[in-house]
Amino acid sequence: MQATDRCSKPTLMGAALAVAFTLLPTGGVQAQESPKDSYRAEIVILQRLVDPASIEEQMTGKQVEPVIETASSLWVEDASGRRISDLQLTNKNEMHLGSAARRLENSGNFRVLATAGWYQNFPQNYDGSPMRIAVGDWLSRAQQKAVEGYIEIDRKRYLHVSVHLNHWQEGPVQEVNLQTETTGTVSGISETTETSSIAEMATNTPPVMVMADPEPTPAELVTWIRETRRMRSEEIHFIDSPTIGVLVFFKKL
Repeated sequence: MQATDRCSKPTLMGAALAVAFTLLPTGGVQAQESPKDSYRAEIVILQRLVDPASIEEQMTGKQVEPVIETASSLWVEDASGRRISDLQLTNKNEMHLGSAARRLENSGNFRVLATAGWYQNFPQNYDGSPMRIAVGDWLSRAQQKAVEGYIEIDRKRYLHVSVHLNHWQEGPVQEVNLQTETTGTVSGISETTETSSIAEMATNTPPVMVMADPEPTPAELVTWIRETRRMRSEEIHFIDSPTIGVLVFFKKL
């Protein structure tokens, strides 16, 4: 089964999502002005708490294209957890998805990695640019976040959201290569010295162990999301892989 097939079916979190989305309020503080084509956009990024080794589809070794350069950041965290965003994010309490995120996290089966809401105008034929995502655990050996990629929002006749995320884990520790070097020489031995004496002298010469520096350990791919989905206003949309998921909601003002 391909990862893209898994991403298109929100089956992994269905039961918990059904509970989380029941009777959610649609209120929240709206902007003072509501120009035409103005929306409140909301995105929640989740991690399903499951052992990566239990995933049927092992993606280690998959070819992953390099992370593209993005002009803006939606939600980027550094090693210390400090967040960077180029958007003016709203308070989580204002978000329609805020209650769903809390219910999912309280279930003990999910971890909320990011909860972003903001106001933006999406006119017809709006061609958005990728917004960078970097959330989750800090992978010290790989020097990156566990979930990285981008999300892009466009609008033709309808709003479309493209999710391009990779879920990584630390790769295995490289075995340290030891090289043995023998120092010292055996000299001053007459031709009549027995072979056993020569071997004994050589054995008594202590070897020097030289530790070779291991190669940097790259991150291993766990799962990914590659999907573009058409969005209807005031409907909750869910895009997922076996270990990560994205909730999306738009409300037209």
